[in-house]
Amino acid sequence: DYDESQADHVDRAAMLELSARLTKTLEDYGVKGEVTAIRPGPVVTMYEFAPAPGTRLNKIVNLTDDLAMSLEALRVRIVAPIPGKAAVGIEVPNKTRETVYFKEIVADDGFSESKAKLALAMGKDIEGTPHVVDLAKMPHLLVAGTTGSGKSVAVNSMITSLLYNSTPDRVRMIMVDPKMLELSIYEGIPHLLLPVVTDPKKANLALRWAVEEMERRYDLLASMGVRDISTYNKKIEKLRKQFEADRLKAEAEQAQRLLDEEAEEILDSTEEREPLKNEDLEPPKTLPFIVVVIDEFADLMMVASKEVETSVARIAQKARAAGIHLILATQRPSVDVITGLIKANFPSRAAFHVTSKTDSRTILDQGGAEALLGAGDMLFSDRGSSPKRIHGCFIDEGEIHRVVDFLKTQGKPVYNLDILKPREEEGSGEPGDSDEPVDEMYDRAVAIVSETQSVSISMIQRRLRIGYNRAARIVEYMEREGVVSPPDGTNKREVLIAPAA
Repeated sequence: DYDESQADHVDRAAMLELSARLTKTLEDYGVKGEVTAIRPGPVVTMYEFAPAPGTRLNKIVNLTDDLAMSLEALRVRIVAPIPGKAAVGIEVPNKTRETVYFKEIVADDGFSESKAKLALAMGKDIEGTPHVVDLAKMPHLLVAGTTGSGKSVAVNSMITSLLYNSTPDRVRMIMVDPKMLELSIYEGIPHLLLPVVTDPKKANLALRWAVEEMERRYDLLASMGVRDISTYNKKIEKLRKQFEADRLKAEAEQAQRLLDEEAEEILDSTEEREPLKNEDLEPPKTLPFIVVVIDEFADLMMVASKEVETSVARIAQKARAAGIHLILATQRPSVDVITGLIKANFPSRAAFHVTSKTDSRTILDQGGAEALLGAGDMLFSDRGSSPKRIHGCFIDEGEIHRVVDFLKTQGKPVYNLDILKPREEEGSGEPGDSDEPVDEMYDRAVAIVSETQSVSISMIQRRLRIGYNRAARIVEYMEREGVVSPPDGTNKREVLIAPAA
């Protein structure tokens, strides 16, 4: 628990004295101006300094180390200029640092009443205001920082945020933890699609499955004529309600007919009739969001860099509308881990303390992360915006254990172990290879396409009750045999054979 009274404690006299020392130090170095505002926060206090006209900002920025020594501060960070203001922000660490607790953020109205689909509790900004973001809008997050920077605690806070707000039928998760330390605590919760993955090679299979699932979902969205998962789920909910109403109406009509017949006939007909058991009448189910959390991305890149990079890039480029989101964390923010292809597709990034300005530029495309204080202090850039300083919230293992134990009492996880099955190697033959066996379901699929005069992978999958990959191969074979056309720009195909007589 936390002491709420400490958040209100502000030593005004000390801040005014520090403000005067700040102005005097800058003047000693030939920078004139005045402090126009003081903004105290839980970890740092920002002094807004308005320099005299004609002062070059670089002159102030280059005095970072001199100011830190003069103010007896661990580190000083300078924001030059403050966006939207004719002032420079000078952030000085407080003598007594306040801990930002996870409980504070989730208890705040900004989290509990948030309309975000995937709300993440990030922490507090430099003024002490709780900061909550929506992963669904980001739509993916890159987290980087050295050992001890608070990166892993922040990832745990994000995961617990999702668990607080979401049931397993709304959010499913894949967790990858090559270090076998951080995410194993979540083993057994009902939100998991498969046990926590610790083998980098299996993690590569999980990412390839996520790409296939993304493609399958896009096919479903196209078949329903919608553009994103939220609209799809609303449409499915409407269909399910209509289906339930029709089912109740049919049952009532059937019961009325039975009441009009003789008792013996009633018994006979009830034994024979099961019209509503037909699974073909069952409408499709809503799609849950899928969040893939990777705690140490560098380990995956060491084992299978090209395959992992390709899968991550494909998901990051397209998966937003399909409801699949990534949280990648690494303690080695070098260019061989955070490649240009990955950076280009992760506009939202959280940088914790790093050792050099070069590492900061690798993450944020600018310096600043090297001046952070560690222990949860971060610069957060949301969808390419200017980095904002956030003090990450702290959650201890005891709280995580309590959440996990509670979730385990709500139900057991339903794992999809097909995710980790080795995939068939692509490009292992020519498209028209005569040695390729014809699927035993192929003739039935052609009959369905001929009868309905429409084709899609999801339709074949649903009607034949087979997996997505198998249905996709059948449709590709139909294309080679001239049964259907290649997909057009909207991923739709034309049936090239006439309906059966």
